[in-house]
Amino acid sequence: MRTTLTIDDQLVAELKQVAHESGKSFKQVVNDALRAGLQPAGSGGLRYRLKPASMGKPNPGFNLNKALELADSLEDEALAPTAGGSRRPRLPIKPLATSMNGCVIHW
Repeated sequence: MRTTLTIDDQLVAELKQVAHESGKSFKQVVNDALRAGLQPAGSGGLRYRLKPASMGKPNPGFNLNKALELADSLEDEALAPTAGGSRRPRLPIKPLATSMNGCVIHW
């Protein structure tokens, strides 16, 4: 289909540069750019991969299950409204554990 579009000069320059570098026609580059712009967000492209890293074992005597229960409890208290309808102030964040490699775990 043939149509007329008004494209910003800077975009035209960028499209022409891509066409020149890729060896594609200007028309093909414009169609590819429009097609890519119409794809839903998050579709295609490279997937983000996270490489897990060990933080070491918790200090002796530190029970992670209790720490998770405590974190849940603190979160519930911080989110629960008081009788007057206002929220309780958030509790200060304190380090609960230091791993073997020196990283501090905050809750």
